[in-house]
Amino acid sequence: MSTQQIRFFHRGELVEVSGAQPTRTVLEWLREDARCTGTKEGCNEGDCGACTVVIGELPEHTDAPGTSVRGLSLRTVNACIQFLPTLHGKALFTVEDLKGTPSAGLHPAQQAMVECHGSQCGFCTPGFMMSLWSTYEHHAACGTRPSRQQLADDLAGNLCRCTGYRPILDAGQRMFELPATRLDTAPVIDALRSIDRSDTFSRPGFHAPRSLAALATLREQLPAARLLAGSTDVGLWVNKQFKELGEIIYVGDVDELKGVEERDGELYLGAGASLESTWRALAARWPELTDVWLRFASPPIRHAGTMGGNVANGSPIGDAPPVLMSLDAQIELRRGERVRRMPLADFYVDYMKNRLEPGEFVQGLAVPPMAARRQVRAYKISKRFDSDISAVCAGLSIELDGDTVKQVRLAYGGMAAIVKRAPQAEAAVQGQPWTQATVDAAKAALARDFTPLTDMRASAAYRLQVALNLLQRFWLETRRTNPLPIQATSVWSVMPHDVTEGA
Repeated sequence: MSTQQIRFFHRGELVEVSGAQPTRTVLEWLREDARCTGTKEGCNEGDCGACTVVIGELPEHTDAPGTSVRGLSLRTVNACIQFLPTLHGKALFTVEDLKGTPSAGLHPAQQAMVECHGSQCGFCTPGFMMSLWSTYEHHAACGTRPSRQQLADDLAGNLCRCTGYRPILDAGQRMFELPATRLDTAPVIDALRSIDRSDTFSRPGFHAPRSLAALATLREQLPAARLLAGSTDVGLWVNKQFKELGEIIYVGDVDELKGVEERDGELYLGAGASLESTWRALAARWPELTDVWLRFASPPIRHAGTMGGNVANGSPIGDAPPVLMSLDAQIELRRGERVRRMPLADFYVDYMKNRLEPGEFVQGLAVPPMAARRQVRAYKISKRFDSDISAVCAGLSIELDGDTVKQVRLAYGGMAAIVKRAPQAEAAVQGQPWTQATVDAAKAALARDFTPLTDMRASAAYRLQVALNLLQRFWLETRRTNPLPIQATSVWSVMPHDVTEGA
């Protein structure tokens, strides 16, 4: 293991950085060292999108090679929560890269924003530009144009409090009508291929193994080290809580952890696979999960964050665990050469506590073939529709034999110290006819399964009422006679008229 400089492509050339602290952010380096001040600091926690940049990687080192732009995979991320050493071997694009030579003029995305009056104070504009640029490159590469809704989805991680979103969406459509300007990926690819990726990248306090075996060995040697994946949560520990992380093991360079594939009928999700690719795979099997996929944080967070990290984090308001529990997913754990599995529903012990042993890490998640026979729903309830943390998230699945419930799983986040299933409500439904009377019995049992808390997002009474309402909605959508069509879930679609506290 050798100590190396951080090498990445930026502003047309390879950059080498030495001496940077392991937790120095990309945003800090851009503004303070590179003097590229177009990228702004807004919330400093990955919410507002003012610091959005684009990361480029060789497709063989990402989990979404199908999104490559002429041999280069591009994804938006939040610079404020990405640590600088994680850039090693990658390319960094900022708003300064959009405008070429003086004679070239503005990029179509920039020109469209001017023509459509999409900027007022301008603070959020550079982040919007990078999201629009990424959308422009991806659609131009395949000769398509995004719909207005697709543009809105792509911009869900960029917030504006001056202009409103209509003129920005207008600009997103207008940019495809202007003379094309494309990224020349050839010099970027050549530069990235010149960076050695054959060994563990190591710096004082930061280690990035490049193979699963190397990760397992390093984790055994440093069981107290902090595992780092997408930094979408750990980054906030540093920025907001000023935590010292100690030794860091970065898993983002382990390509073997990024697989999303079918294995003997089960859907296997590598722990290092991005939230975007794993949710895409889940929604491909169960299209009813598309809504919760698109509302899971923002595109930059989904591009950086991993499903393994989200599950291992163990937040009681995490959106992925309820859905995975409803599918009877198993979590795969590794320590050295030993690999073991357990039901995800058994993984969490108490608030932010799980069954990981010293030196062990999450290797993957597996959804069994039997789950394919179930009707599945996921409902996310939050104050803001896009890019917000849930007050309640429900993952519900059912398999019917005629009108009789053959199998049922009811899992909730936001209702307890951990995400967990509702055993008494499930027992009230199992083997019973799927009728309103059965649902009423399940509601009564559900009130005994959970004792939710009141906090800044919702009151205990609101959470319980919403959980009951979601169970009712689940029945309405899955009953055999006249099921209701699936609709996008907002807080208003389930809020009872007599419960307004915490809305």
